[in-house]
Amino acid sequence: MIDRRNVMKAAVAGAAAAAVPAVSPAAAAPGKAPVKATFRWFGTTGWRLDAAGHTLLVDPYLSRFSTGLFAGAFNAATELTVDAEAIATRVGHPETVLVTHTHWDHFADVPHIATTTGARVVGTLTAYHLALAAGVPSGQLSPVKGGELLDFGAYSVEVVASLHSRNAAYSMAFPGVRLTAPPAPATIADLPEGDTLAYQVTVAGGPTVFFMGGSDFVERNLSGLEPDVAMVAMPSSGSTKDYVPRLLEALGRPKVVVPVHWDNFETPLRNPPPVAPADQPRLEALLAAIRSASPRSTVLLPAYDTPYTF
Repeated sequence: MIDRRNVMKAAVAGAAAAAVPAVSPAAAAPGKAPVKATFRWFGTTGWRLDAAGHTLLVDPYLSRFSTGLFAGAFNAATELTVDAEAIATRVGHPETVLVTHTHWDHFADVPHIATTTGARVVGTLTAYHLALAAGVPSGQLSPVKGGELLDFGAYSVEVVASLHSRNAAYSMAFPGVRLTAPPAPATIADLPEGDTLAYQVTVAGGPTVFFMGGSDFVERNLSGLEPDVAMVAMPSSGSTKDYVPRLLEALGRPKVVVPVHWDNFETPLRNPPPVAPADQPRLEALLAAIRSASPRSTVLLPAYDTPYTF
């Protein structure tokens, strides 16, 4: 197990937080070398996955505009804006975009990515209707609920019904769903949570990786997944009882645990990833909880745009 102090020191330096251990995916064919998959973190719960010439994105939010959230002056009427250059230089040629939920820091850039790359968007019915409203053709949209196992050839995606994190008031920002296509979203308040999903991606002949976008989950829905790698969201409060030990137990204590959604996502995407003062103790507590609940797991605290290969 990597020492927590060394993990934090490496993160401040903008380097990889830990050496990524080799995994031995069961899907590798006998006599063939395992397929390697490369992951790049976009901040929050955003990822780019590249394997065997294919690219998949999860919650890609790269525009990172200010809403006042980290400055103590949150403005729910903040207009949605897109940083096309930041997106174009990072997303490559994605075939698929997985959306965990439709809050702005997970979904705001998805319609632009879909319309400029032709990528298929997989998400909730709310994601489907919001994407339609933002001009994404219906033929590129795949609404899911949880339980689906989708085969994309080079990788498969298991959709897991999940839960959004709870704040200190046992609630969340912008709850709600969209059952029909609304007017085109203009502000962050036009993007409600819209139900929450998690995803398990299995690279053919390679690793199995679990992605979550909110720091809560349905414990029974995780039984049997046992991923090689788990991207674990930092909780914003202690409202969810025994969050880390229950989560890692349900996932079978993955070989590698990657904390996400701990950075200040309203700053430019530059290393080292910034941590808001109020979030630093939460990050420390998350690292300590992972170490306690799953001492044999390697903790990888990611840097932006840095390739990690499993």
